[in-house]
Amino acid sequence: MRILPSPSGYGLRITDYEFRAMRRPLSSLRAFLLDMDGTVYLGTRLLPGAKGFFRLLARRGIPYLFFTNNSSRDRFLYRDKLVGMGLDVAPDQIITSGEATALYLTARTAYRRLYVLGTPSLEEEFRHAGLVLADEDVDAVVLGFDTTLTYAKLERACHLLRGGAAFIATHPDRVCPTERGPVPDCGSMIALLRKATGVRPVVIGKPNRRMVAMALRKLGPGYRPRDVAIVGDRLYTDMRMGRRAGLTSILVLSGETKREELATTRDVPDYVFSSLRELAEALTRDA
Repeated sequence: MRILPSPSGYGLRITDYEFRAMRRPLSSLRAFLLDMDGTVYLGTRLLPGAKGFFRLLARRGIPYLFFTNNSSRDRFLYRDKLVGMGLDVAPDQIITSGEATALYLTARTAYRRLYVLGTPSLEEEFRHAGLVLADEDVDAVVLGFDTTLTYAKLERACHLLRGGAAFIATHPDRVCPTERGPVPDCGSMIALLRKATGVRPVVIGKPNRRMVAMALRKLGPGYRPRDVAIVGDRLYTDMRMGRRAGLTSILVLSGETKREELATTRDVPDYVFSSLRELAEALTRDA
């Protein structure tokens, strides 16, 4: 597969293994969905150009939503974190895979008693949705990005899964980028439980297209996938979801993905930038 430079000289565009229509110009985009970890910040540090990017969107009246697979916090805690970094954000501008999983469970399944491997914040998300947390006679084991994970939790989850409980996972990310380097995320925990039990989970979160449907509802009437871009740092979640849902996909190299991975991926983004700063510069040029 060859990757060719775009006519404008920034970003990348493809197409030896499949046909893609000419990508949409940045100036045509009416809204943005933004990953958080590795895209907007690492740990407690905003990444280069983040504030300038959001100031540019505010000046142009372009709406945006934060769109994270990280289920260790709920949208209110994420709002507090972003406000603490100097960004003016409301809770309803944030969609987490935890929120999406609660909606999936209540709207699409009969599972109401859950054994949850997750943080207290994720547990509260499920309680708020009217779900019951238990450690016996459960309908499903639900796995999130559990930064409180213990061997005892894993042992109990394996016993319940082998006993016939359904297996639901909030998202597939293998690692979470941090200031200290990548740390194991939900996808790595999925691999452990699958290896131990042979049970494959239903995975919510990016790249699931249900996440896009939630975002379009939050943006309001009149927004179609072709009007919206997903900006993120992962090929197998952010860019794959963009490709599947018909969004413009914009990869930033400030998190998990390395530039050399573009030579072998099937989830080739429409645009590639080093950071939100470079994306903002491109948006300014395309105005």
